[in-house]
Amino acid sequence: MTGSTLVVSEIRAETPLIRRIRLSGPQGEALAPLSSGAHLQFMLPGLPERRCYSVVQLTQDEATEQHPHAYWIAVRREEASRGGSVRMHQLQVGDALSMGEPRNEFPLHAPEAGEGATVLIAGGIGITPIASHAAALAAAGRPFVLHYGSRSRDQLAMVGELEALCGPALHLHADDDATRMDLAVLLGHYHPGQHLYICGPKGMIDAAIAAATARGWPKERIHIELFVEAVTQRGDTAFDVELRQSGKVLHVPANQTILEAMEEAGCDPMFDCRRGECGVCQATVLEGIPDHRDYFLSDTERASNTLIQTCISRARSPRLVLDL
Repeated sequence: MTGSTLVVSEIRAETPLIRRIRLSGPQGEALAPLSSGAHLQFMLPGLPERRCYSVVQLTQDEATEQHPHAYWIAVRREEASRGGSVRMHQLQVGDALSMGEPRNEFPLHAPEAGEGATVLIAGGIGITPIASHAAALAAAGRPFVLHYGSRSRDQLAMVGELEALCGPALHLHADDDATRMDLAVLLGHYHPGQHLYICGPKGMIDAAIAAATARGWPKERIHIELFVEAVTQRGDTAFDVELRQSGKVLHVPANQTILEAMEEAGCDPMFDCRRGECGVCQATVLEGIPDHRDYFLSDTERASNTLIQTCISRARSPRLVLDL
């Protein structure tokens, strides 16, 4: 991963688990402008895989600045961290980070004539790209509402800045009081013509997609970003994958993805998000039945069992044959 170097110039403790980190150029130089929803990619010492963190923009000025001198990110320390969040929480002012090219796989839709308010929904640390969308919408004079929930009030981050940015468009929810986010009730206040942007844990995203779909939202108006990568689920078992073009046969254990097995075998597979959202790792299925766990394929594509996202989906049959 090629890119540049950023230096930690400020750290703020937002909650007991969330730190907001300001990253600047080594010489204080201007940085490239980033659109809302963009994320930065880092390679951390001792960790084999990149770590991605969304840029946080909390003011209209930040959303429109053409020559920013810093990026802000926010990192939640995860109990089951594979090392990334722990390392990020150990950073000190002055530390340098190797950064790859910024990416944006969660952009805002273009303005539409007569569009209703954009509905923004964030759970936990999912507030980071959602806050940036709110800043961009506010700067453009486009209407929006933002629903932000967490397990408890003390885990809601950057509330003061969000209140200043959003005003009455901000609705806070906490599982430990009467404001708990009920997605079925929440979506009942809006209509399928409005765009939904949802970011947070997988359970919340799945529930939001199900509730929105049941109320008639078309897929093209439901936009999601999932922060958690592939995890082992109860009942997962091992299976074999034949890569037809190369002739390799790989054994994929229950705690490994097809993509990881390919990397371990010395292949050079294409991938990006590792969450089943972007479609970069997609492969054609020649034989076998996939266990689809992605957010990229349509219902018709899943039913055909001819495509698979190798970063997250598995097999329902003992063996898959892929056109790779």
